[in-house]
Amino acid sequence: MKLEILATTALLGTLSLTVPAQAANPAHVRQLLRTGSCPGCELAGANLRQAHLIGADLRNANLKGAKLNSANLEGADLTGANLKGADLTKVFASDASLSGTDLTNVKLTDATLYNADLEGAVLLGADLNGAILYSAVPSK
Repeated sequence: MKLEILATTALLGTLSLTVPAQAANPAHVRQLLRTGSCPGCELAGANLRQAHLIGADLRNANLKGAKLNSANLEGADLTGANLKGADLTKVFASDASLSGTDLTNVKLTDATLYNADLEGAVLLGADLNGAILYSAVPSK
């Protein structure tokens, strides 16, 4: 019986080591909301719903799985950012730079992207239902 408990504990311990926790750094979220600048920040899973991020500097930020529903990203620079699996439903991203951004499995349902730079962006599995992409053509 003790051997079974020990084996189970060892197995669960190794499983928890293989799955890294990814959570937004609260200080980075505060910095972004206060200053509009947070390049390279850890914002994975952050709740940024309806945030006014006009002109925000989010270059190379990790926004994996972030919730940006109805956020205003007008003029924001997300060059090289990781938005894998993020929810950008109804986001407004006029004149935003999404160059080299990972948008794999991102939800862009009913999003508006006017003149957005998508050169080199990865849109694999992205949900673009109802999205308006005016002069925002992804590269080949």
